[in-house]
Amino acid sequence: MKRYLVLFFSIIGLIVLTGCAGSSDKNSEIEAEEMIKVENWKESPLFESNNFSMIGEEGRAGFIYENKEVDRFYTDRINKYMWHFWGSEEELSGAFQVIGTHEKSKEPIVVVPEREGQSSLSPNNGADHHIPSNMALPKKGLWKLDAVIDNKIIGTVFVEVHEK
Repeated sequence: MKRYLVLFFSIIGLIVLTGCAGSSDKNSEIEAEEMIKVENWKESPLFESNNFSMIGEEGRAGFIYENKEVDRFYTDRINKYMWHFWGSEEELSGAFQVIGTHEKSKEPIVVVPEREGQSSLSPNNGADHHIPSNMALPKKGLWKLDAVIDNKIIGTVFVEVHEK
């Protein structure tokens, strides 16, 4: 009888320890992911491509941008931006859209509505493909812009929106 009690309590102890360890690991992963998200929220760097200044992920996705008065983002001001993408024809073909998320609200909005891209790749300024867009952002602060082609995020650009 004593053996059975020891075995019973040993099994219960192992179950409790296993459950707690798994929970702790899961919480640590979630906290780490949240920290990464918060730490990565900074304006994207500028880079050069065929003598054009762009903002975004060099060699992946970005748009022409010099961070000057003419192309800087101001609340609710519509401006034209030329997106550039690097990648294979397969991944750069399909409907294009831009989804924006403000650093404080974390609620995504459609910045560029979904529209069909050109049927074939259109290289420009050293990129494999380019697409013009009009964009405006409604709120001051840092924004994450996810460029989406064929329902897949191709690249992410972080921009600062200023007040007029």
